[in-house]
Amino acid sequence: MRGIADSVGIKGASLYNHFSSKEEILYAIALKMTRVPVEEHLLVLDEAGTPAERLTSLVDVHLRHLAVNRVEHLVSLRELSALTEEHRERVVEYRKYYQRRVRDVIAAGIRAGEFGVDDPLRAAVAVLDLMNGVSWWLRDDYDIDALVATYVDFIVDGILRHRSGVRGGAGEVTG
Repeated sequence: MRGIADSVGIKGASLYNHFSSKEEILYAIALKMTRVPVEEHLLVLDEAGTPAERLTSLVDVHLRHLAVNRVEHLVSLRELSALTEEHRERVVEYRKYYQRRVRDVIAAGIRAGEFGVDDPLRAAVAVLDLMNGVSWWLRDDYDIDALVATYVDFIVDGILRHRSGVRGGAGEVTG
């Protein structure tokens, strides 16, 4: 706890006014890194547009969030097993919900004939693993706009095999 307090420039006793243990600090970090995306990022999946458009918006907000919170994301990934069972279950439930929402939009895209994948769950896992993986290598000086554009291509055109010319909702291929 003393090392944590030193690194943020406060006295150890002050840190104990907010957290009683290192596990509570870790839980606060992990909870933020799962709750914020569920409460804020998933809103783009409820907006108007085709599944590809909505997933493109999600890729954008998800990657920008990771770019700003890269260290916290890595801590929450690496140290999940250090949480108490109750805290770990809460964090995992947020993650599962996020994955289900992504899966549901992919499934809608498959039903509409917009995506050429067979398994929306495995596609959702692939999409999320690809996006979350940037935390391991992304640096502060990286061009986030270029990263978003590249990952939209990787995800929508690559993993999901987007079929251009498909009208949202109708499943009718044009052109």
